[in-house]
Amino acid sequence: MNKNTSIKTVKLIRQIGPVVDWREKKKKQLVKAVLALKSTEEAESFLRDLLTESEIEEFANRLEAASLLYKDLQYNAITEGTGLSSTTIARIAKWLNGTLGGYRLVLARLSNNSLHHDNSSKLGKGLSLSS
Repeated sequence: MNKNTSIKTVKLIRQIGPVVDWREKKKKQLVKAVLALKSTEEAESFLRDLLTESEIEEFANRLEAASLLYKDLQYNAITEGTGLSSTTIARIAKWLNGTLGGYRLVLARLSNNSLHHDNSSKLGKGLSLSS
């Protein structure tokens, strides 16, 4: 550790890993590209062009693991359901509970969206119309 590195920075890096420099032109372009998507179909097309099939599967599994961790499921159940290693699940748990809050933000928004979309068929007290 040099004299320019703050203890707070060291603690953050230990907690979440090295910080990504989002100011880099390529990374700014990636973020802008994601924000430019306007529909599920556009997102599917972009992600399919950008990522391999196995990368899409991996990222989907990571998000599912975060969702299951958020619901307090145990690692072994998550490992069985996603095929992810316990090390990857531990890393996801660290990020889920970390200071940046990316997983928490997305999971909260997904939860809110599903509530808004499902309200039309809700009868109350957890009952819903079957399709």
